Amino acid sequence: MKKTLMIAAAALIAVSVFSISCKKKTTEPEPDPVVTTPTPAPSLYTRVGGTTMVNDPTHTGTMIEQGRLTLRSVVDSSINVIAADPQLQPYFTALFTELGAGNTSGLTALSLNFTDFMCSATGATNSAYAYGGRSMKDAHDPSHNTRISMKVNSTDFDKFVGDIGTGLAKNGVTSANNAQLVNDLVALLNTTKSAIVQR
Repeated sequence: MKKTLMIAAAALIAVSVFSISCKKKTTEPEPDPVVTTPTPAPSLYTRVGGTTMVNDPTHTGTMIEQGRLTLRSVVDSSINVIAADPQLQPYFTALFTELGAGNTSGLTALSLNFTDFMCSATGATNSAYAYGGRSMKDAHDPSHNTRISMKVNSTDFDKFVGDIGTGLAKNGVTSANNAQLVNDLVALLNTTKSAIVQR
C-alpha cells in the first residue's frame, strides 16, 4: 500500500510538472521604458545669482536681480582694474580725457553697456537687461567707435581677460572657491576674441 501510494504521488508530481511545462507561456508585458529628460544645466546668469530680487545697494529703495547685481559689481571692479593697468590704458584715451575733466557720463555708459552685454551673454531673460550696443567687432574698431583709441591685439585681449579675472576675485569669485564658474566665464569672454582682436 505504501508502495502504491508513493507511485501514485510520483505520478501526480510527474503529471503536474508535465502539464505546467506544456501550458502556453504567458509573458507579462514589459513596462514602458522610463524616459528621462536630462535637467538642463543652469545658465551662467543663474549661477551668478539669477532672477532672485534683492535690494540694489547703490540705488536705495530699488530692487535688482541678484545676477545683474553680481555682474554689475564684477564689471565695475574690472573697469577699475583695467583703468589702472598701464598696458590697457592707451585704449581708453577718450574716457580718461572725460574723467580728467570731471565728466563721468562715458564711464557710466561703459558700465551699463558692459553689464548689459554680460547679462545677455550669460543668459539673462529679463528684456530690460538686453544688450543693444554695437557688435563686438564694431565696438572695438576705432573707425566705427571713436571711444576706443586703437585696434586690439591678442596680447592685450588676454590681459583684458586677466583683469576681468581680477574683477571677479574682488567680488569673491575665485578659482579656489568656484573654479568651474571662473573657467566658464573666461571661456565666454574668449568667444569674443576673434571679433575683438583686429591687429
